[in-house]
Amino acid sequence: MENKEGYIMQLELTIRRFLEPLKGIPFPVCIKALTGFSVLAFDISDRLNKELLNELIRAAKLAGQNAFIKGIFTRRPNEAGNKMEPFVVDALRKVGLRADKPITKSGKKKTAGYPDIQIKDKHGRVVYLDCKTYNTDTKNQSFRTFYFSPSKDPKITSDAFHLLMSFELAVAKRNEKDAYVPISWQLYTLEKLRIQIKHEFNASNRELYIPDALLAHEEIGTTSNLE
Repeated sequence: MENKEGYIMQLELTIRRFLEPLKGIPFPVCIKALTGFSVLAFDISDRLNKELLNELIRAAKLAGQNAFIKGIFTRRPNEAGNKMEPFVVDALRKVGLRADKPITKSGKKKTAGYPDIQIKDKHGRVVYLDCKTYNTDTKNQSFRTFYFSPSKDPKITSDAFHLLMSFELAVAKRNEKDAYVPISWQLYTLEKLRIQIKHEFNASNRELYIPDALLAHEEIGTTSNLE
């Protein structure tokens, strides 16, 4: 009996440790392991990289200015990033970069998941760009805002630079309505990013709503009663 209780305690301890987040994982290691492709180091002393950086800076300025003038209208602040993305894509194209939704391994354009935008410069080099927004109060908070999940059809299909373009937002009036407007922008390379894996238990509706676990049930009405 004691051996069985000891085994159960060890098993619970092992599971508990397994569920603890793995922290400090280098982002390039994660990308390489999951996709087979490398995160290239962005050496700003390189001539071609300087040229690319200047183009990205021009695009960030242009996107920020256009969004500041027009405003971003959304009820939910966390949706502002999605609405900022078209401004960024348009600006990237205007400065001479090819920008679009990433093409997956199977050849499809995919919206959800990392990265947001795929760029090709005039030299054929690939840049994966993520577009984020935040307000001043939340920049240094510890809430998770960056996600990258394994996929059978990944959006990352080549060795590339991985960059982040972020915009600080404030609320202002546009067309007599409250709107989010960029008040600053930043451009980061993600080669130095450290990420974590957070494990979780999950279940589908089919697994959740099983007859054997049902304790009580009552019909409230039919669809005809609702009309």
